[in-house]
Amino acid sequence: MAASILIADDDPNIVRALAFLMRKEGHDVRAVADGEAALAEIDREPPQLVLLDVMMPKRNGYDVSRALRANPRFADLRIVMLTAKGREAEKRAGLELGVDAYLTKPFAIRDVVDCVTAMLAGPPRPAA
Repeated sequence: MAASILIADDDPNIVRALAFLMRKEGHDVRAVADGEAALAEIDREPPQLVLLDVMMPKRNGYDVSRALRANPRFADLRIVMLTAKGREAEKRAGLELGVDAYLTKPFAIRDVVDCVTAMLAGPPRPAA
């Protein structure tokens, strides 16, 4: 089943790789390179899932997640955070903000595909 996915990452190589993978899985993919652009794009046309980098220009992934979870309009939006910051404290911070999953870079291709598949197939997000 095709889903709408937004990739928010400032590394063009990661964006290309993720976009290729997600399109290969049959998904519709859009990409942005900073946090402000991510929020604008999500507001314009909400995707079903966001692959969100933590360290981006303008607004980081934590700020973007906080803004999305504060808006009831995006309550069903799945957020998968991608980051080079793999310490437990950073993962916990993301999960406490309402991120659905947390993948550490470098990540295995199969892990990303499996995570996205699970997020899209899973039950609706619980109400906050």
